Amino acid sequence: MKPDAALRIALAGNPNSGKSTIFNALTGEHQHIGNYPGVTVERKEGWFSDAGVRVVVVDLPGTYTLAAHSEDEKVARDYLVHEHPDVVVDVVDASNLERSLYLATELIELGLPLVLVFNKSDLAEAAGYEIDIAKLSGLLGVPIVPAVATKGRGIEELRRVALETARTHRLPQRRVKYGEPLDADLDLLEKKLQGGGQGGISERWLAVKLLEGDEDTRAFLEKQRAAEILRETDHIAARLRRNYRDGPEVLIAERRYGFISGACQDAVRVSVERRHNFSDQVDAVMTHPVLGIPIFLGMMFLLFKMTFLIGDWPVTRLESLFGMLAGFIGRHWPLGEGMLKSLVLDGVIGGVGNVVVFLPNIMLLFLGISILEDSGYMARGAFVMDRLMHRMGLHGRSFIPLLIGFGCSVPAIMATRSIEGRRERLTTMFVVPLVSCSARLAVYTLIIPAFFSGRWQAPVLWVLYLIGIGFAVVLARLLRRTILRGESTEFVMELPPYRLPTLRGALFHAWRRGWYFLKKAGTLILGVSVVMWVLSAYPRPSRPQEDNPQSQGARVEQSYIGRIGHALEPVLRPMGFDWRIGTALTGAFVAKEVFIAQLGVVFAVGEYGSSAVALRRQLRDNYSPLVAVCILLFILISMPCMATVAVMRAESGSWGWALFQLGGLTLLAYGVTTVVYQVGSFLGLGT
Repeated sequence: MKPDAALRIALAGNPNSGKSTIFNALTGEHQHIGNYPGVTVERKEGWFSDAGVRVVVVDLPGTYTLAAHSEDEKVARDYLVHEHPDVVVDVVDASNLERSLYLATELIELGLPLVLVFNKSDLAEAAGYEIDIAKLSGLLGVPIVPAVATKGRGIEELRRVALETARTHRLPQRRVKYGEPLDADLDLLEKKLQGGGQGGISERWLAVKLLEGDEDTRAFLEKQRAAEILRETDHIAARLRRNYRDGPEVLIAERRYGFISGACQDAVRVSVERRHNFSDQVDAVMTHPVLGIPIFLGMMFLLFKMTFLIGDWPVTRLESLFGMLAGFIGRHWPLGEGMLKSLVLDGVIGGVGNVVVFLPNIMLLFLGISILEDSGYMARGAFVMDRLMHRMGLHGRSFIPLLIGFGCSVPAIMATRSIEGRRERLTTMFVVPLVSCSARLAVYTLIIPAFFSGRWQAPVLWVLYLIGIGFAVVLARLLRRTILRGESTEFVMELPPYRLPTLRGALFHAWRRGWYFLKKAGTLILGVSVVMWVLSAYPRPSRPQEDNPQSQGARVEQSYIGRIGHALEPVLRPMGFDWRIGTALTGAFVAKEVFIAQLGVVFAVGEYGSSAVALRRQLRDNYSPLVAVCILLFILISMPCMATVAVMRAESGSWGWALFQLGGLTLLAYGVTTVVYQVGSFLGLGT
């Protein structure tokens, strides 16, 4: 900014927020009134001098939103978007905070230097509101000045902060989060808009306005000949309407109010009784300091119960289908006995089939999570867990990546980009693999029914997830107190209003995550299964052997993978594992689901009836429940898969962090599993 240039301050705010009073207090007698060119809307401008610099103050028409439905709103928005003032001062009615902050969320997205002045602070105090200004300023990422304009209080402080913000060009430090899938859709549009010559207008703001269906924004981009972006916007909007009943403009408004509500929950205390709406009444129970966590854990338990209870029938049918497929191919194979038949039956069907049969369990888990997310409850779960996160040295924003980790660690680690502090982000990335992903769930749904009766299956799975979360808590706390110690950053935990989720929307999210699992099974797991089959099939024995499970198991033992397993066995014995489990763990480094596929190859169950049923039978015959528990613990805690290691390296910017995570979690798993097995054996539980 040139020293002799006039600075321009734009005053924005809701009608009756006290904006005119602040305008008069700033400019005094140096003001004039006219109309904006071409419209009858009143234009008020004034000025004051600061250190010889002329500072122009423009009092924009009062508006509740930048949606530009009226002439006043259009004038206010066009000035902000096209005139680019040096700083925007948003006058907020502190006695009606949540409604008044809606405009502030839009101004944050506009990407201009912004200051909030909380006018009528005396009325807010009289109404029983105690506002932690410093905390709320940190949560919103903009300076906040409390004021009582009618009494002249706060005006000089506002003048100082506004000029400092203008001269340093300090932009808002926070971004309004809209949750999945809106954030992903907005990121896509924002990326497409970059470099499009929008005349300095924020791409984020344009992306939001496009999804809201703003006609002026659409017309502006039509002039830019951005046909591809407009088609993409229409596609996204249509999908959102199908999945949520409401259009994106409603969803965006709800998320904005959720952002505001979350910030106010943290920084505003009401010291007198007030009338509550429906969401407030439900939240009084759901986010209760004492009841909140037990309710959340109970919800998760019911979700896991549903995963097994409803999923048992489709899993059994899929098992039978793959069994019939294997039997049919085995009986009608046209090329005679040989390696190709073994590859198809043991490598492909026995490998991929043993993984795909657990798709119903995974889909049901994701369906339940989607319903909780779309209803607004999962955000409350994150709010409740925020207290626990703070004890870990993190904040509730870390809960979202951990939640995504239920699906896959790779996008979960990428989701940590929303965490501002590097120490908190690294800590969250490090502990993400301790949250059981869908690949681990596939292993659990093989092992647990093999060793535990129906009534114990959901509790065992629930406890397993809690153990992972418990280790994540302890490890995160340890990291934050040692190599990653430092202060936690402030953030806003969005609390969107409760809404009835649509079945279509929930099914869409569940299928999208399930389809990712299927693609993984059809590509990566298929490839690894074939490689593992080759290692299991060669070298071939010099003498012909009988074609039965026992002789096939002996052949596998003499194969390359069997030799690897035997080489690992002395190291694995303290955990109760033999060479067969060792070979399966070798493949699990590539993808956890390969553990199942390799067990199927080792036990040669691919061509003998229903593969998963036969494999469970083999596991029961060869191992004790104690060994089963140790397998579950090791799979839960140990080495992240290859893709997770790669994305950890990319997101942390260091191979050191990726290898530290890989080695640290594997050593932790080895230690925990060894202790459990040795103590269990000492107590006589290993028989």
